[in-house]
Amino acid sequence: MISIILGGGAGSRLFPLTHHRSKPAVPLAGKYRLIDIPVSNCINSDINQIFVVTQYNSASLNRHISQTYRFDKFRHGFVNILAAEQTPFSKEWFQGTADAVRQSMQHVQHYRHDEVLILSGDQLYTMDYQKMLAHHRATNADVTIASIPVDASDAPGFGILKTNSEGLITEFYEKPDVEDLEGKSSSVSDEMEQQGRIYLASMGIYIFSAKVLKELFERHQDAHDFGKEIIPSALSSHRVASYAFEGYWSDIGTIKSFFDANLMLTRPRPDFDLYNPEMPIYTNARMLQPAKFQHSRVNHSIIAEASVIGKSRITNSVIGLRSFIGDDVELDETVVMGNDYFRWHDPADRILMDGPDQPGIGDGTKIRRTIVDRNASIGKDCKILNETGYDHFDGDGYFIRDGIVVIPKNGQIPDGTII
Repeated sequence: MISIILGGGAGSRLFPLTHHRSKPAVPLAGKYRLIDIPVSNCINSDINQIFVVTQYNSASLNRHISQTYRFDKFRHGFVNILAAEQTPFSKEWFQGTADAVRQSMQHVQHYRHDEVLILSGDQLYTMDYQKMLAHHRATNADVTIASIPVDASDAPGFGILKTNSEGLITEFYEKPDVEDLEGKSSSVSDEMEQQGRIYLASMGIYIFSAKVLKELFERHQDAHDFGKEIIPSALSSHRVASYAFEGYWSDIGTIKSFFDANLMLTRPRPDFDLYNPEMPIYTNARMLQPAKFQHSRVNHSIIAEASVIGKSRITNSVIGLRSFIGDDVELDETVVMGNDYFRWHDPADRILMDGPDQPGIGDGTKIRRTIVDRNASIGKDCKILNETGYDHFDGDGYFIRDGIVVIPKNGQIPDGTII
C-alpha cells in the first residue's frame, strides 16, 4: 500500500496561523508540526512510501518535510513532496482533494502498489493503518472509509455514513441538519451507543483499491472532491466499507480546535498520548539545548527544548522551542509556539532576516487564553487578557478568533499594551 497525504487548502479558518504557512505546517505541542501526525502514523504502520501533495503557502511545509524525513538506503522508503504543477496533461492547479490525487497519480503510478491510502495533513490522532487495510481486504471492499461515531450535536459538522449489517456504506449525507438525522444512525459498539454516539462521521481517511481508484477517476473526470463527488458516486457501483475508529481524533480546522487540542495535551492523562512508545511522533531532530528555569512555577504545562523561563508562573500552557519568558510573567491557558532563533543572538549573525530582534515575552506581562505565534515579541508590563470579551476582532498587531487572542508570526506588541 502506498500513502498520499493531502497538504490542505488555504486554511482560512485558521488565519492568522496560516498567513505564512499551510495548515499541515502549523506548529503543534511546542515542537511538532501537524504534518508529523499522519507521516508518523504511516511509518508506525510500516508504510514507507509516502507522498505529500502540496499547493497553498507550501514553502514552510516543504522545508520541514525535506529536512525531517530521510530514510536510509536499506528501508527503500521515502517521503516525497508532490507540488502542484502545470503539465501537458493539466494546466490547472489542484481544484479539490480528488483533483489533487488525480493529478498526482502520474508520479504515484510508477511505484508498485495494490491499494492507495489517502490522508489529510491537518488531523490529530494515532491509527494503525495496517488494521484498516486488513479490514478493507477482509470485507472484499473496493473503497474503505475510516469513520468515528459522533452524537447528534456534532453530526451536522461532518459527512455522515449509513451502513448495513455487513458494515458496507449504503448512504452518504453531507453535513445534515440536526432535524434531518432521523434514520441516519448506524450500528456502533455498546459503549458508543451508551454515549449517544450513533452516527458515523467520515474522517476523510480512505483506502482505495488501486484499480478502482483509476476507474473512478476515468469515469468521473470532472469530479474535484472525494467527499462530495467521488465517494457518493462509488456507493452505487462498488463495495464501500466503513472502518470504525473509536480513539481520539480531532480535525484541526479552526483557531478554537487548534487551541483546545494543544491545551488538551497539557493534562495529566490527555486523550491523545504523545508518550505512546508503540506510536511515537517523529519530527525534525534539532539537537537543541535543554530548557532552563529560574525560580519558576509551572503547573500542567509542556515546555519544549532550549526554552529559558524567568521567575514566572505558567499554568495550563504550551511553551515552544527556544521560547524566552521574562520575570514576573503570568501565563494561563496560553500557547507560545516558540522561536526560530535565540533572543540573545546578534541579528547580524542570524540566517533568518525577518522577525523582531528580541522575540519572547517581557517582564511583568500577563497573558491568558492566547496563541503567540513564532518569533513574536511581546513587551514588558502588557496585559493580553481579552477583558472586553470580543469573539472576533482585528486589532493593531493582533487578532481575536473564537474569543482567543492570536499574536501573529513575527508580531511585535509594545510595552504596556492592553488587549
